[in-house]
Amino acid sequence: MASTAFPSRDDFAALLNESLGGENEAFEGRVVKGTITAIENDLAVIDVGLKSEGRVPLREFAAPGQKAELKVGDEVEVFVDRVENAQGEAMLSRDRARREAAWDKLEKEFEAGNRVDGVIFGRVKGGFTVDLGGAVAFLPGSQVDIRPVRDVQPLMDLPQPFQILKMDRRRGNIVVSRRAILEETRAEQRSGLIQSLAEGQVIDGVVKNITDYGAFVDLGGIDGLLHVTDISYKRVQHPSEVIAIGDTVKVQIIRINRDTQRISLGMKQLESDPWEGAAAKYPLEGVFKGRVTNITEYGAFVELEPGIEGLVHVSEMSWTKKNVHPGKIVSTSQEVDVKVLEVDEEKRRISLGLKQAQSNPWTDFAEKFPVGATVEGEVKNSTEFGLFIGLPGDVDGMVHMSDIAWGVSGEEALALHRKGETVSAVVLDVDVEKERISLGMKQLERGGVVASGSGGVNKGETVTVEVLEVKDGGLDVQVAEGGATGFIKRTDLGRDRDEQRPERFQVGQKFDALVTGFDRSKKPNFSIKALQIAEEKQAVAQYGSSDSGASLGDILGAALKEKAEATSKKK
Repeated sequence: MASTAFPSRDDFAALLNESLGGENEAFEGRVVKGTITAIENDLAVIDVGLKSEGRVPLREFAAPGQKAELKVGDEVEVFVDRVENAQGEAMLSRDRARREAAWDKLEKEFEAGNRVDGVIFGRVKGGFTVDLGGAVAFLPGSQVDIRPVRDVQPLMDLPQPFQILKMDRRRGNIVVSRRAILEETRAEQRSGLIQSLAEGQVIDGVVKNITDYGAFVDLGGIDGLLHVTDISYKRVQHPSEVIAIGDTVKVQIIRINRDTQRISLGMKQLESDPWEGAAAKYPLEGVFKGRVTNITEYGAFVELEPGIEGLVHVSEMSWTKKNVHPGKIVSTSQEVDVKVLEVDEEKRRISLGLKQAQSNPWTDFAEKFPVGATVEGEVKNSTEFGLFIGLPGDVDGMVHMSDIAWGVSGEEALALHRKGETVSAVVLDVDVEKERISLGMKQLERGGVVASGSGGVNKGETVTVEVLEVKDGGLDVQVAEGGATGFIKRTDLGRDRDEQRPERFQVGQKFDALVTGFDRSKKPNFSIKALQIAEEKQAVAQYGSSDSGASLGDILGAALKEKAEATSKKK
């Protein structure tokens, strides 16, 4: 009886442990409701039905950047961390209560793919912290906006929607994106706006960005590309030459790709096309003034008017400067006169000539220095076949090795002159079309200046020549009294093989020969053989044929006797 009426100390301890243990199990680690009984020094005293009350900082009841508005008697939810601490108070947390409730809600929204509201309240390495109604999430810097944001301060402490990208409750990690929301909203706006646009439509826009290849223009929620070639008909090296960021421009919609939502814009399409009627404005052979706008390896572009450019090919740039870079002939922005060589309106091309707008130096030279004239120039170059001489008018003439000097071989004649030496020569021929000038230096010796392109003799004419040089292949001869010089080949020295020996002649010896033609330098070719044949035919015609009873020897003898008598009378 006594033991039942009066429990022992051990019984009392067991009962106490049972009572406290049940209380701990019912409250610890749970979110419970409590009542604010007092507010002391930024702390709220809360009664949750335990033996003792707990204290929670007021800031845990306020949103970031805001002040908590609580009063005694308000009912709040708190998380019970411990029923009793060393001071005998309950360990309560409003943040933990909000966090637990927030995680439950966020998990449901994440599974459904819904947006969640939050507030950016702090900076951390690589991004920012976001309060999602009690749960703290990480916002990477790349997910703040569609484009990099220099100043995030205006976005701080501002309630706004976010998209949850990833969450792990066990580790307490949540990653959110503001950019995904903006892109989704923008895509909706673009889709709606692009449906309202049409190709050919003229619309105002604002230049948002400029690149080397064009500019992006905001058309009120959707961007279009204004390519550099569609800014103006005239040449534009860089878009910044014409427009700047922030400018309001009037553009025409050229193309719309509704699948990719890309829009191509143009400004020059709103201007009149300068190529219309270009063939009439710039007729063939017409000479016009233009400005060099661009220089390339293959020529130079010349602007005739804004929007119309023509190409001067490198081959049409100079009469005398061959195989040089166009940049050594003209410079950018230089004004030049050009001649129209070809016009193609459909392909929007004009071929121009720079040299054609200038006088042809070969024609000028031929007019100023006709064949037979004496010129003076500097030896520019020596080749294996002759000398190139710099002549007035920035042209070159060539002295063939056979026309350098008398009595020496071609190789020896080349060695007589050096580069940079000033020499005199005779003009033998000028071919304007092929841009060639043939000169002779030895023709100035012995009074050998030629009087005309054929040396003053005609084909078929019989002339008296003087031997200048005896060669293995024939004779160099000159028409008597300082006339034209020419050559008699070995085979033309006589009809018989015994007569076709150059060594039977001597320098200074004179004889008659027939002019049979001219070489490319218009030098006459002579022939004794041809003269013999011509005289034989003439004798036969004059004294009768062999059928009349006279022998060929008698006929030739009579002809030679008559010729000798005629020569004797002249003397």
